[in-house]
Amino acid sequence: MMRIDAHHHVWTLARADYGWLTPERGPIYRDFGLADLAPHLAAAGIEGTILVQAAPTEAETAFLLDIAKGAEQVRGVVGWVDFDAADAAARIDAFAGRELLVGLRPMVQDIADDDWLLRPELAAPLEAMARHDLVFDALVLPRHLPRLIQVVDRHPDLQFVLDHFGKPHLATGDIAAWKDDIASLATRSNVVCKLSGLATEAAPNWQVADLGEAVDHALACFGPQRMLWGSDWPVVNLAGGYAHWFAAAESLLADLSSEARAAIFGGNAARIYLSSRGRPTSRK
Repeated sequence: MMRIDAHHHVWTLARADYGWLTPERGPIYRDFGLADLAPHLAAAGIEGTILVQAAPTEAETAFLLDIAKGAEQVRGVVGWVDFDAADAAARIDAFAGRELLVGLRPMVQDIADDDWLLRPELAAPLEAMARHDLVFDALVLPRHLPRLIQVVDRHPDLQFVLDHFGKPHLATGDIAAWKDDIASLATRSNVVCKLSGLATEAAPNWQVADLGEAVDHALACFGPQRMLWGSDWPVVNLAGGYAHWFAAAESLLADLSSEARAAIFGGNAARIYLSSRGRPTSRK
């Protein structure tokens, strides 16, 4: 089974639409391309990736699709469209014509209105996504999870991926409410959970044990067939880097069967993102 990194980025600062990416970000405030990622993929035995947006512009989506077109290892792209536009559904229809687009991700964590997910105007674009078998990547914070549950219930035909476990507050250990919401969200069959982004939610100089409670809880709720691993590279460079996070994930999942680990490290990403869109993962 092909190993897939189900969540990474690339960016070029000169494009100037990454509002969150400032000089204060230090190690990641520079250009990152697929050539920079290649050694990490090789070291981890990863053959395919899902390339995820990092800027809230449709120009970013086109930029990523152009990169993916010439990069065999990129199996699919999770892009962005303006969900607030009056013609959002038509915009999704247009982007869906690009075969490597496998999903869309509004940057909910950066939207000032905590109830944005509940806007009735989102119904049409989300229905358009479902028609085109596009995955909704949910970039949310713990306070958004109750709203996300409502959206998931409204759109049972749409596949949702919870990015970064919903960003639990690992650094403070305040995860009781998050655990309750994760348990509730996991009862919805059209949601899977992405094992990514935890390193940057933990305290500086985190240890594997610092992540164990959250990972064990998500595994108990979603099960290994509804979890997929991603690096969140190059953001992960803020919290130890690719190799450190990959090794931590392997350690956290070490007690699972080889079949379950293979699903989390590739099989589930292929099923969720690539079963009807993107590049196939079968080997010739």
